[in-house]
Amino acid sequence: MQRDHGGVIAGTARLAIPGGFADTPPRPKQRSGPTLPLPRQLTTILFLSVTLFVAACATQRPEDLPRPTEADIAALADEIHALDPGIDAGEAARAAAIAYEYPLRLAVEYQVEDPPIIHNIKVNQGLKPRGLCYQWADDLQARLAQEGFETLELQRAIANSQSAIRIEHSTVVVTAPGDSMYEGIVLDPWRNGGQLFWGAVTEDDAYPWLPRQDVFARKRALLAAR
Repeated sequence: MQRDHGGVIAGTARLAIPGGFADTPPRPKQRSGPTLPLPRQLTTILFLSVTLFVAACATQRPEDLPRPTEADIAALADEIHALDPGIDAGEAARAAAIAYEYPLRLAVEYQVEDPPIIHNIKVNQGLKPRGLCYQWADDLQARLAQEGFETLELQRAIANSQSAIRIEHSTVVVTAPGDSMYEGIVLDPWRNGGQLFWGAVTEDDAYPWLPRQDVFARKRALLAAR
């Protein structure tokens, strides 16, 4: 075959198509099979996206989480002790050590290998045994309560209970006996997958904490009003 100067192959006209030319007419499109309904397509895409996200977000084994240093534990113990002059320094030190070390044991028991939100999904799907935020709080509170503290009080707080976007979150709060939850210190192992976060309740910018009893009372009132 030879091209003439007009851009024509002998015996075949060149057909203009978007993006260039074709030497033969385009073949009619053939359907390879039935297409999925749009909702199923979206579900499939979402499932693949979540799967890839989970794979990309996988973190280290729980056994390899960094251990707290003596300085870490001492800093928390000092903050607990400073909540009230009547708090025993020995109790503050024990509470601080448990708050740091026990969640690392829980991370192994919970088989935590992913960021908290992904781990929540796996727990809800039955792929992991435990590790929702309230379970971290339940187990840490139960372990601290075993110490029988006389100069410390353990309270519970919940954040995002009225949010339509953010998930509800629970934590343990340590206070002096009789103090408001807002005067205490958050002990939250969930948000870092077993590595303790702690800080003053009123200075925790990530979560707007409310006393758990207040949240439960509001929910009961809403149910009763229906």
